[in-house]
Amino acid sequence: MDLIEQTLLDQLNQHPADLPGLWIADENLIGLASLAPRPGLSLLTNRFDVYQAAQEMGWEVLYSDFDLSPWSEGSLQRIYYRVSKEKAVVHHLINQAALRLAPGGQLQLFGAKQEGTKTYFDKARKVLGDGQLNKLGKGGFFGELTRGEQLIGEALDDRDYPRLRSIDEDFISKPGLFGWDKLDAGSALLVEQFDNIWPRLSQPAPKVLDLGCGYGYLSVKAFGQGVGSILATDNNAAAVMACRQNFERLAIPGEVLADNCAAGINDRHDLVLCNPPFHQGFSVEGELTDRFIATAARLCNRDGLAAFVVNRFIPLERKAANHFGKIETLVDNGSFKVLLLSQPKKG
Repeated sequence: MDLIEQTLLDQLNQHPADLPGLWIADENLIGLASLAPRPGLSLLTNRFDVYQAAQEMGWEVLYSDFDLSPWSEGSLQRIYYRVSKEKAVVHHLINQAALRLAPGGQLQLFGAKQEGTKTYFDKARKVLGDGQLNKLGKGGFFGELTRGEQLIGEALDDRDYPRLRSIDEDFISKPGLFGWDKLDAGSALLVEQFDNIWPRLSQPAPKVLDLGCGYGYLSVKAFGQGVGSILATDNNAAAVMACRQNFERLAIPGEVLADNCAAGINDRHDLVLCNPPFHQGFSVEGELTDRFIATAARLCNRDGLAAFVVNRFIPLERKAANHFGKIETLVDNGSFKVLLLSQPKKG
């Protein structure tokens, strides 16, 4: 745990029980397990794994795409927030904090220099009014911003954060999920291999699992290839919203579920499709790939297949050997590679 995270946890632990407060947390979270629920303090997260963990610990917690409408304007005295990776998310939450804080209420902002924290602090101060920026070691910041009687600046540009919108003729997406406004090159490479994958399936209308679905690009393309049903799942609330919209618009047979790497899913599938994340917050996290491979093996039928696309520097061949008996590289274009995994090892 770094000094930024430790300072945030210290501030949360000192939250006065008589002040209505809100902690906003995304994937950039390490210390939840060490922090007991605090009187007067609620938790809002867009990550299903954080939501589940907080629930089990007894927190008053909400899971949504950073929807602050459950808190009326001027109802909060303190908001704690470690900056997110995406600028639109940070701007959205600063705007919402300005509305939800009462005059004299405080936004506490945490983050590193390379994460743009100082710039976000300066922008927030122009909206809220008063503020003090404290340095944390080498390159860390803890900002304390106090809302004045009147908001003094215009709302920050959050790219109309809550709105679902078309990114081309086929897809609905929104800010708040990885690569929301483009077609992912790795996923497109995997789709190019569908004509090679489908003839190898044991079922002509396969039961498909889209693991870490994002806005549903792989699901939509699989639907066009021919499926019996599709189950899509993601940890991120924005991804679940966008993917559900794409399923509804195209009448795709199946459902979209919020889950933590399909931990709550037990049905086996003929085909698992996956473009796994390898970042958690601002850090590269190799264990994420391991978890997705293990889940794919668990949820594959015995004669099922799992198709993965990853950056070519990720040693997926070595990682997958613990969970699949056969590993085949279908294509490697120098940036991404597509691997087809079969003969899942159960138990």
